[in-house]
Amino acid sequence: MERMDGVPPEGEGLKGGTHRRTDGQVGQWRGVFSPGGGLQPLLPPPGPPQPLPYFVRRSRLHNLPVYPRLRKSNRRLTELRHVEGDIWALERELRAFLGGRGGKEPEVQVNEVTGSLRFKGRWEGELREWLLQRGF
Repeated sequence: MERMDGVPPEGEGLKGGTHRRTDGQVGQWRGVFSPGGGLQPLLPPPGPPQPLPYFVRRSRLHNLPVYPRLRKSNRRLTELRHVEGDIWALERELRAFLGGRGGKEPEVQVNEVTGSLRFKGRWEGELREWLLQRGF
């Protein structure tokens, strides 16, 4: 149930609707509750989206799907999930981007069935930065 002040009830996640503003006009809101409290607006990236052969969906909590993993004997991996479309084109672009950061190109494992990429090493910050630059 929505309240008239435009704030969704507690316990609700992603919401949208209308509310009456203080000037008497009817406005619209759409946002997500943050863990610290309050409604955080969901804003689309600036400008029109680039036509790419792949798409990286955000997680259900609207975070970028980049996850650090630790395997046997301290093997550090970084996983990028929720990839749709041409996963091989994404792999080529990311390999070139990360290889241009200095050092050699990272080793990458592609899983077409689950739509995920695993990179050897810690690349969370670089992957998040690249995804945000691309408008994901």
